[in-house]
Amino acid sequence: MSERSFPRFPLAQRIQHALLIVSFTTLGLTGLAQTFAATTFGERIVAVLGGIEWVRIGHRGAAVVLMVTGIWHLLDAAYHVFVLRRPLSILPRAKDVADFWQTLRYNLGHAAARPRMGRFTFEEKVEYWALLWGTGLMVATGFMLWNPLATTLFLPGQWIPAALVVHAGEAILAVLAVLVWHGYGVHLRHFNRSMFSGTMTESEMRHEHPLELESLLSDPPPEMDEMALARRRRVFWPVCAVVTLALTAGLVWFVTLEETALPVKVPAAASPTGS
Repeated sequence: MSERSFPRFPLAQRIQHALLIVSFTTLGLTGLAQTFAATTFGERIVAVLGGIEWVRIGHRGAAVVLMVTGIWHLLDAAYHVFVLRRPLSILPRAKDVADFWQTLRYNLGHAAARPRMGRFTFEEKVEYWALLWGTGLMVATGFMLWNPLATTLFLPGQWIPAALVVHAGEAILAVLAVLVWHGYGVHLRHFNRSMFSGTMTESEMRHEHPLELESLLSDPPPEMDEMALARRRRVFWPVCAVVTLALTAGLVWFVTLEETALPVKVPAAASPTGS
């Protein structure tokens, strides 16, 4: 008899995660290759990816995918909160501090058990908000590097090299966080398949999210009022359309404002003497 499973991530969120994997990996490879272009590692990565021009184009293409994914995620979250009336359980709470302290004591052998956590553990919340913060910082500094002339209309020119330092430093920090923190917590300590399958088994829920499991077993989700749901949708979709158009226009402006950072002109080979 197969073990009972519980839904965890809908298809839209799983697609967002897949786009995040592709865009983040591409940004990491192409960005670090440019940051360390003077090293043997950087030269090899650039060569494997087809040269510096393709590296730069790939980096900017992946940045666009990341920003589109971010817009989709924010609108999807708004739909779940304002239309479906789902609680924002990803928000930090005082219990997360207590959970962190108990986890630390447990890892050091001073507590008998790990804390019992709900839908999102404090580790998952740290990752999520670090991702949002890091993405915002990378978009802001990326705009300065992509559009340096427009940036210097409002900020001193020193902000451009400063943005490059911050952009590269945050990129290295993000890659290390994914490899170490996310890699260990989600893939090595316990391989969490829920972001790929969309579900989690009862035993996994009992181990990772016991408070959420107890809530699901004791208080099944109430049936939605279809009339109220329809009313909220009638309000949400026009607002969503306006916000989407505004954000799309902003993204197009971001990408097309300047071309100074993209083209690489390769000089023609010198003609032989006397030709």
